[in-house]
Amino acid sequence: MNKILVTGGAGYIGSHTVVELAQAGYEPIIIDNFSNSQESALGGIQAILGREVPCHRIDCGDLEALRQVFKAEGNIAGVIHFAAFKAVGESVQKPLAYFHNNVGSLITLLQVMQEEGVENLVFSSSCTVYGVPDHLPVTEATPTKPASSPYGRTKQMCEDIVHDAAGAPDNKVHTILLRYFNPIGAHASAKIGELPLGVPNNLVPFITQTAAGLREKLTIFGNDYDTPDGTNVRDYIYVVDLAKAHIVAVQRLLDRKASEAVETFNVGTGHGNSVLEMVTTFEQASGQKLNYVIGPRRVGDVPAIYADVTKSTEVLEFRTTTSLLDALASAWKWQEALSKK
Repeated sequence: MNKILVTGGAGYIGSHTVVELAQAGYEPIIIDNFSNSQESALGGIQAILGREVPCHRIDCGDLEALRQVFKAEGNIAGVIHFAAFKAVGESVQKPLAYFHNNVGSLITLLQVMQEEGVENLVFSSSCTVYGVPDHLPVTEATPTKPASSPYGRTKQMCEDIVHDAAGAPDNKVHTILLRYFNPIGAHASAKIGELPLGVPNNLVPFITQTAAGLREKLTIFGNDYDTPDGTNVRDYIYVVDLAKAHIVAVQRLLDRKASEAVETFNVGTGHGNSVLEMVTTFEQASGQKLNYVIGPRRVGDVPAIYADVTKSTEVLEFRTTTSLLDALASAWKWQEALSKK
């Protein structure tokens, strides 16, 4: 059974990926400092799997602590690196914290992986590396333009670091960069899902919290963009579909099928939905009427971005299978489960 270290494994995408790894026959090991996640996710994972998943409560930027985890676990076949701060708006307010955490933790991880001879890495990147693209949809060959936020710049920097490290003469690490679009929804069991600390930075948990009465209203940040209805357009991918893409990527690395030291793939649905479309689709999925208002644009937001998924479809043989309606229904089911606790 291949042992896969999952940094940020108690987070939103991380927890779903841990479940998919275990169900696919891997042995996931979680690293998380719980600065941007909650320990209740571990209970949710255990409830789904029927067993605990080992968890090391450390910061990935702590070199000595990370070394001790690698030595204690031994025989680690690969790493999936999620651990990062991830809110566009917050990154504008706290840029130094984002650079320190996101870039620093990757450097530390790569250093320890090389020391311990761990050769396989799946890196959690983002469509924010494309900046404001000239043409849509974006392919993996679309030029990266200046990022619209410090968060986006950290992902650009991390990708550059991975490429530069791969070019070193002593490098043995093979990496797959997965550029996600916008993950939404929750596990079908409603045992794990998106669980933001404080006021949500992402659209869907703000929608579900508003529908549940936890928020007075949803503010849509701008309706004057050059999009069909004036609101931002994004590529929303069901989080369990996204988690499954990581399993495909890990297996590709373990099977030594990667064609080069660093491979890059978009992971999305291949089409975009506007914020207003998200609101109306959620209302259909949940039967709830949503209270929303139009506010000013938010700093750091790009007008529209969605993926060309040809490469991930043909090379990884990965396809999303869940509709937007079903993904939003799962998010509402998760919110209702939280409300009962």
